[in-house]
Amino acid sequence: MTFAIHGLTVSRGIAIGRAVLVASSRVDVAHYFIEPGQVDAEVDRVRIGRDVVVEEIHRLQESISHMGPKEAPHELSALLDVHLMLLQDVELINGVKHWITDRLYNGEWALTTQLEIIVRQFDEMEDAYLRERKADMEQICERILRAMKGADSPVVAHVPRAARKPSQQDLLLDDTVDVPLVLIAHDLSPADMLQFKQSVFAGFITDVGGKTSHTAIVARSMDIPAVVGARTCSQLVRQDDWVIIDGDAGVVIVDPSPIILAEYGFKQRQGELERGRLQRLLHTSAVTMDGEKVQLLANIEMPEDAPGALKAGALGVGLFRSEFLFMGRQGRLPDEEEQYQAYKKAVEGMQGLPVTIRTVDVGADKPLDESVRDDAHLNPALGLRAIRWSLADPAMFLTQLRAILRAAAHGQVHLLVPMLAHAREIRQTLAHIDHARAMLDNRGMAYGPVKLGAMIEIPAAALSLPLFLRHFDFLSIGTNDLIQYTLAIDRSDESVAHLYDPLHPAVLRLVADTIAQCRAQGKPVSVCGEMAGDVGLTRLLLGLGLRSFSMHPAQILAVKQEVLRADTVKLTAWAQQVVAAEDPALAMSAP
Repeated sequence: MTFAIHGLTVSRGIAIGRAVLVASSRVDVAHYFIEPGQVDAEVDRVRIGRDVVVEEIHRLQESISHMGPKEAPHELSALLDVHLMLLQDVELINGVKHWITDRLYNGEWALTTQLEIIVRQFDEMEDAYLRERKADMEQICERILRAMKGADSPVVAHVPRAARKPSQQDLLLDDTVDVPLVLIAHDLSPADMLQFKQSVFAGFITDVGGKTSHTAIVARSMDIPAVVGARTCSQLVRQDDWVIIDGDAGVVIVDPSPIILAEYGFKQRQGELERGRLQRLLHTSAVTMDGEKVQLLANIEMPEDAPGALKAGALGVGLFRSEFLFMGRQGRLPDEEEQYQAYKKAVEGMQGLPVTIRTVDVGADKPLDESVRDDAHLNPALGLRAIRWSLADPAMFLTQLRAILRAAAHGQVHLLVPMLAHAREIRQTLAHIDHARAMLDNRGMAYGPVKLGAMIEIPAAALSLPLFLRHFDFLSIGTNDLIQYTLAIDRSDESVAHLYDPLHPAVLRLVADTIAQCRAQGKPVSVCGEMAGDVGLTRLLLGLGLRSFSMHPAQILAVKQEVLRADTVKLTAWAQQVVAAEDPALAMSAP
């Protein structure tokens, strides 16, 4: 019987194949007490298991170094680095020792107990990306448990050794005997993803995960059709069921009829043709039908992402999230030289194109040292984060500013400051930048000029634009937080996430006014949130006067196509009507 399972749209495309089920990789854990004399041996047993996992990841990293970007994208390598850092997490290591030494728990019980404590901390984080890092912690603990038990990776254990004989339904797709296979799992680790990429799978589905989970990130980077957050999919689908993954709609269709198979086979071929057409736009300038030039930029997290941005046709980096250099280090912050080398690598990787580096965006909800609990802040989204954190720790802030200024000697660098709202914050920030320059002058160290920009992501900032335009060279609208703060919606809270609406009239008015005031003052303005990469909103933003979009590299060509088809003269009046409408979504039918 045909039925559908709904999940989250994270990576476009259609995949059709037979289901290969990876049963829950949870390892059965025995719970028992040990004798006091067994403590050291039990601690060593966990340590050896951890060392086995570390060695596995090192081997994977070594194999990645010999692969091309398609087989092993930079995102996958970065996620393996995250797993290595988590394996060295002080809270995890000390917690396990505590449960073994003080409570006499056996090693497996101690590990899972400490995992539950850490997972609760992740659940309390406001930031969606960081909250979903709990899955990484769960996975490394599972791998340690499997190593202690001598078990293989769940994906490796389930990779088919040979293609099965095709059925009549198989022959609806093509006449070959190589039947496409679809992987279905509760979750997939970065290491599992590498095995997945090297195998015969055409797409994957996971029960858990979100749009910023590691599986989603890797899926987008590899351009693999995927659906995550499909809840009980791994329990509902049977081994060898025929499955369709509609990555565009976030839907999984199980046991489809021949008619549905044929329909999706056609959609799949159409999608492949469309991707081919988009690739032809790679070297085409993003210019509207009425001659307006549009700048399409990339959002990146690590220096290694720069080549991928260039390959996707980005004209620069509109947002380099520098906080990813700071996280998962157990309080050991990157020093000036390490940061300088990272920023320099990104700048040189863009081969002369501009790189916008956002100063570190950490705070109460994403502490630099996760082993230190902070229970004093009831609402971390409104607490000490982003520029507030930086100004509260001048030494850390000055270290980063010096590193960015030094990197600017190697290419075009724009410095972007997040979450500003007050005039005194602006004055303090500018004073710190001047101080950083003076420190470099005193050292006789080379540095370059930077353009200064501010994020508009708090309604107070959007309503105080003249202040910002007096002090900054450019503005960047962070629509993700702007929507969240304007609507008082925690987009990570499932009970209210449906109210997170980029087309809310209040949000559109703030965005429209920011763009209009910047254009009136001759100051560049861009959008670097999810709205920038949403092709359904490209024409609206163009009509509002936006000429600079920054997005995930995989979205650039689709947005470029919308730009090439647009006539901003016709779109301007329509966009104003949409903004003024009581229900903008209903007014979005294009002219």
